[in-house]
Formats: sequence, structure tokens, C-alpha cells
Amino acid sequence: MKIYTCTGDKGTTSLVGGKRISKADPRLEAYGTIDELNSFIGLMASAISGNNNIEDAENIRWIQGKLFNIGGILATDTETTKLPESCRISSDDISQIETLIDNATEGVPAQRSFILPGGALAASYAHVARTVSRRAERNIVTLETEVELPQELLKFINRLSDYLFVLARRINYYSGVEEISW
Repeated sequence: MKIYTCTGDKGTTSLVGGKRISKADPRLEAYGTIDELNSFIGLMASAISGNNNIEDAENIRWIQGKLFNIGGILATDTETTKLPESCRISSDDISQIETLIDNATEGVPAQRSFILPGGALAASYAHVARTVSRRAERNIVTLETEVELPQELLKFINRLSDYLFVLARRINYYSGVEEISW
């Protein structure tokens, strides 16, 4: 199979279900940003690997899988196509990411001020991923003015940015890199 189809050469693409839309559509901005976020998380995971097991690679893969689910939700024209069960985000997923946040916070000193993003390489990637997650959240809020989306989707992305923040702090702490207060 060839990677190129030439069907998007005029600035349109197909949603799951076949409906063609402009590549400038807010829906594409939303799921394109989710794809970008997933890529940065993969980059962060590469920088973490072999780094004193600061974060379990299984947790990162779970998050990346959930981001694929979210991309599937955002790419599906639910007016004509039923959303597959495999693309759902549940309240259990929200609870799971909250547990990851709590676990990543354990053992890290309390935050007493704003901190500048940066530090260890993996922490810096986590901060970049956090900001992309916040942009994805804004894009999803914009899209919700046009289409109905599951509330768990927005909650998950909101919690994910919190997780990436505390993970960056954890990485810096366990890497012996001092945070810079602002």
C-alpha cells in the first residue's frame, strides 16, 4: 500500500465515516494537536528510558493509547458513524490518570512557587508535552461549540497536562536537577 493517496491535495480530508472536510476545520486542528502531543510524549518517553525507572514505560504507553482513542473520537463523524467501543474514554480512565498524578507527586517536595520549565532533558520534553496538551484542550473546547463530544475526553486532556507537569517535577527531582523558581 502506498502512503500517499493524493485525496488531500486540494486541502480536504475525510473523517471516519467518509465526510470530507477542510484541513482548516477546527476538528482537524484538535486531532492534529492530539497527534503532536502523542509524538512529544513519545520523545519524552525516549528520554526517560533507562533513567532510574522514574516513570513506568507501561504508564506512558497507556497514555499514548488513550491519545489514539481521543484522536479516533475527534476524527469520527458521529452524525453518520457510530463511535467504536475501542475509541471511548471512560470515568475509569480519568481515575487512572488521577492515580498516575498522585503517584508522580509522591516523594517530590511541595511546590512553593511558580517554576520555570526546563531542567533535565526528559523533564523539558514533559513541559513541552504539557503545553501541547493545554493547546489540545483549548482546541477541543473550540470544537465543542460545533459538535458534541464526550465530557470525559476534555477531563482526560485536562488531567494529562497536570500529570505531565508533576512528571516533569519528578524527573527533575530524581535526576538531581534543581527547579528554578520564578
